[in-house]
Amino acid sequence: MSRFFHGDSSSESSSDEEELYSEEEQENAEDSEDESSEEEEEGYDDDSSSDEEGGRTGASRFLREASDESEESDEEKVTVVKSAKDKRFDELEGTTRLIENAEKISDWNAINEQYDKMNRQLPTLIRDLDGKPPKMYIKTIADLETQVAEAFEKQKVTPGKKMNPIAQKGLNALRQKIRKNNRDYATEIETFRKDPDDYMKEEVVEEVAPAPKKAKKSLLAAQESLDAGDDGFTMVGAGGKAMVYTPESILKHLRTIVESRGRKNTDRLEQIKIMEKLSDVAVSDYQRIRVLLTLIATRFDLTSGTGSQMTQEQWKLASQEIARLLSILEENRGIVVIENAEDWEDDEKQPTITPGEVFKIPGNLISFAERLDDELTRVLQHIDPHTAEYVERLTDEGILYTNIVRAMIYAERLKSEPKLDASQDNINRIVMRRLEHVYFKPSQVVGILEENTWKDIHEKYDSKITPRTQAKDITTLVRTLASYLFQHAEGIIKGRALLCEIYFLALHDQYYKSRDMMLMSHLQETIGSFDVNTQILYNRTLTQVGLCAFRAGLVYECQTALQDICGSQRQKELLAQGLQMQRYSQITPEQERLERQRQLPFHMHINLELLECVYLTCSMLLEIPTLAQSGSSPDLKKRVISKSYRRMLEYHERQIFTGPPENTRDHVMQASKALAAGEWKKAADFITTIKIWDLLPKAAEIKKMLEVQIQEEGLRTYLFTYAPFYDTLSIDNLAGMFDLEPRKVAAIVSKMIHHEDLAAALDQVNSAIIFRKGVELSRLQSLSLTLSDKAQGLIEANERVLEQRTQGTANAFERQGAQRGGRGGRGGGGRGGRGMPRRGGGTGFTGGALGNAIRAQ
Repeated sequence: MSRFFHGDSSSESSSDEEELYSEEEQENAEDSEDESSEEEEEGYDDDSSSDEEGGRTGASRFLREASDESEESDEEKVTVVKSAKDKRFDELEGTTRLIENAEKISDWNAINEQYDKMNRQLPTLIRDLDGKPPKMYIKTIADLETQVAEAFEKQKVTPGKKMNPIAQKGLNALRQKIRKNNRDYATEIETFRKDPDDYMKEEVVEEVAPAPKKAKKSLLAAQESLDAGDDGFTMVGAGGKAMVYTPESILKHLRTIVESRGRKNTDRLEQIKIMEKLSDVAVSDYQRIRVLLTLIATRFDLTSGTGSQMTQEQWKLASQEIARLLSILEENRGIVVIENAEDWEDDEKQPTITPGEVFKIPGNLISFAERLDDELTRVLQHIDPHTAEYVERLTDEGILYTNIVRAMIYAERLKSEPKLDASQDNINRIVMRRLEHVYFKPSQVVGILEENTWKDIHEKYDSKITPRTQAKDITTLVRTLASYLFQHAEGIIKGRALLCEIYFLALHDQYYKSRDMMLMSHLQETIGSFDVNTQILYNRTLTQVGLCAFRAGLVYECQTALQDICGSQRQKELLAQGLQMQRYSQITPEQERLERQRQLPFHMHINLELLECVYLTCSMLLEIPTLAQSGSSPDLKKRVISKSYRRMLEYHERQIFTGPPENTRDHVMQASKALAAGEWKKAADFITTIKIWDLLPKAAEIKKMLEVQIQEEGLRTYLFTYAPFYDTLSIDNLAGMFDLEPRKVAAIVSKMIHHEDLAAALDQVNSAIIFRKGVELSRLQSLSLTLSDKAQGLIEANERVLEQRTQGTANAFERQGAQRGGRGGRGGGGRGGRGMPRRGGGTGFTGGALGNAIRAQ
């Protein structure tokens, strides 16, 4: 039965008109959805001359009287000109026919495609019907819901008969779409199902061509009525409805916004404006919480891309809304936001919250706090750190830290109530975030941050893990946070908490405690299995422990700790403080993007120039005496403490002309040259005039310590160099040469004799050193020893290649080790077993050097 009847025509004439529709018009009807009615009316103006000849104007152009049709001959081809509105309804009718035909053969994939097409046609049709959905559409979606339910019931009854995978996929997708879509039309569907015939009868209406002027006036009046409602929060939606925000409609609007998340061409800023108005209209805490949860998530969606950063305005608004949400939850303890809650499905009415019971709303405040932290970090990564803008954005960290502490208190409250079954993981995550904001800062800065934070939190709220009383004792605060995670967390968070505490202790000059914790944690054995960010934190912690050892005057321990980081010449990459492009390195754009995302903000950086200066100075104090010792002892020629320092020193010695030092490296190299020549005062001047030392706390004490170290190493270098030329040497003369006390000189010489570095004896009666003269090797003997060393090196290289190729078993390794030991004993002669290979001795905290230092102490 046709839906529309014209004037005096009967049902028979209308059915004849449907049969006379040309195929070309039906194809054009499919493209009419995206065109506005104004453009379509202009398209028909070309035929206005022919219409005016018949005396028809306005809407009468689209109508054809029965008298006109009776005058035409049966043989003449009749073309019916239809309005855009009629075409759209015909297109909808064609789509529903395709859906019905596909239902007969259970082609759910085709039904799913036509269902999507029908929903794309719907907004224009709703606008044509003044905001009401077409009843044909309601009939179709109601029948589809029934058909889908029957199909799933049929599958349960006959599980052995499997459906086509493509049809099954279409059926599953269609079921989810119908479940969401039919909520918006629940009232119409219920009315249709009560009396389908009566509901569809209203579709048959008699349409009379209205006067054009009246139609235009009615449209203008409707438009004016919609425009006039802007002050009252009235907006025209996609379907042409006037969107009036009332407390009763808040949940329905939120449902629409939530379902549109992730879709293309979604105007998120417009959604934010809507939710801000909804927040003003909300009258209950439940409504405010629901609006704020959706609003905060939508603000974060504005920067969902990897290359975009959140604007300061949006970031501050999001932080204010998180603080407001926490305030509501703190005041109203009858409502909680928790992950394992069920969503409220009924948008037509508000839920009933029983006094004395806890009502759960699905959400996760910890994720909001983490995302707020990540967005600020991303912004700080891309701002020039030497501008005022960076300092301005850095002040936002105080607001962020307050929100983190409040979220931590809220998570503790949820965990303390057994009925809620809150997750321990949420507390671990937020405690870790708080620890990551304090571990790298001096205690004075953290103290101010804690004081301001607790001022902003009401006195009646307190944390059980870190009470208010701990705000002044920062060392206890950091230890408490790290200990809590060490007890309750597992895996990466546990390791990161330990590294943060070690970093904090090393930053505050507690070297022995930080070193012991680092060694006892055994993280150096498993750090390779952790994620990249944790490996970066490990490198930072190891570096800070080395700097702490330097400030304590422990040169050997400092050089050992910094060897792995500074010896590789990749400090920037290892510490995530920039990209250091190596020669011939090939890095893809994707790898470069990931590297940039890992970079730390500038205020977390370790000064690389200071790091290099400390490393080179320690290497100088260790290498120069070793080089002097190897000059008289060929056994030590191969011993290299720092390869990078040796390369710099060799390059500096090849220079024909050496000018005044210009940078840190030049100062250290010229100091090395002076120290090797025994000019300790000149070397001390070169080192202490480096300006970078002023960045260290207690710079005067550091310079004094370096001067003492240079005096002692200068004495050792002098003894190694000139020992073969002395029979005896007065301790008092040495004390005068190096400006040291005689007791200090005697202690240094005794230590060298004890370690067999010096072939001498100490005459305590005459306060002198008596040197023992060894047998001087002939030219032939020296060449023989050199040849023996080279042959031994070739044998070891061959054995290594053989091990790699054959992948020998443990027994094979034991046999080879025994053979090497035997050769080492024979080849070494009386020279301390030089034949033993020196492979496998790591540096930093991965080798045994630091462990030996601990055992010695």
